Amino acid sequence: MAGEAQRRTTEWPLALSLLVAATGLVILTFYNWRNGILIFAAAPGVAALLRATLTDRAAGLLHVRGRMFDTAFLFLTAAAIAGLALIVPN
Repeated sequence: MAGEAQRRTTEWPLALSLLVAATGLVILTFYNWRNGILIFAAAPGVAALLRATLTDRAAGLLHVRGRMFDTAFLFLTAAAIAGLALIVPN
C-alpha cells in the first residue's frame, strides 16, 4: 500500500511530459500543425530538463539509463522533432 502511494508521487515528471505532448497533439490536430509539433517537441525537452535536475528516485520512469545518457537522448529527440517541424515546407 505504501509502495503504491510512493510510486504515484514519483511519476509526476512523466505525467507532466505526457501532458505537454498531449497538448501539442491537440493543437496539431485542431489548430496549426507546425505550432502543435513544436509544442510536442517541447515534451522531450521538458523531460530532459526534469531528468537533469531530479534525482534518480524522483525522476521515476524518466530514469532509464544514466543521467547524462537520458538527458542527452531526450534533448536530441526534442531538437530533431523541432528541426524537422521547422524545415518541412507548408
